[in-house]
Parts: sequence; structure tokens; C-alpha cells
Amino acid sequence: MAIALTQITVAQLQRAAQIKQQIEGLEAELASILGGRTVARGRGRPPGGAGRGQISAAGRARIAAAQRLRWAKARAAKAAVAGTAKPGRPGRKRRMSAEGRARIAAAQKARWAKARQKKQGS
Repeated sequence: MAIALTQITVAQLQRAAQIKQQIEGLEAELASILGGRTVARGRGRPPGGAGRGQISAAGRARIAAAQRLRWAKARAAKAAVAGTAKPGRPGRKRRMSAEGRARIAAAQKARWAKARQKKQGS
């Protein structure tokens, strides 16, 4: 319900100026009551990302230390779960015996021979 600037009358403009002066006067009075603290104006952050707070080096160090602690706890929990999941020799890959490999190779050769025979017969 915004009004275009070209449609505002002189009387409306004067009334808006009066209201603005009243608001500024009340804000100044509020600031004096609160001990000189100013009241924030507008909504949200200023455009362009200006006004973002800076964090001190000590604050960054505290955050980094807390994150390292969280990661250490997560790694410890993961190691505990992995340790209890399957006992034995963790970390080693399973290896196929030579006999098992030979059986698989023989079966594959038989499949290929059957496929070649089928292809030649067609």
C-alpha cells in the first residue's frame, strides 16, 4: 500500500515531516533515559554487508579449540564402534586363496567357452 511520490500532497508531506520530528524527539528522550545508548533504527543488516561484527583472535581460538574437541569426540566414538562391531584383525583386507581364485577362473573360462560355442552354433 505504498503511495507513489508523485501522488503525495503538500499537506501529507508536512504531516510526515512532523511525525518524523516527533519520532526523533522521542528517540532522543529515550536515549537520555537509557544513559546515552541509542536505539537501533531500521530493520536487519545494512545493505552491502556493512556493520558485521569482528571476532577477536582469542574468540577464534576458543571456537577452533571447541571444534577440535568435538572432532576428537566424534573420532573416539567412531573408533569405539568400529572396535566393537567385529572382533578380529581390523584394517586387513580379505585375501582370496589360490585355490578359490583357480575355481573362479575355471568357471569363467567354462562360461566363455559355452558362449563361444553358442555363437558358432547360431
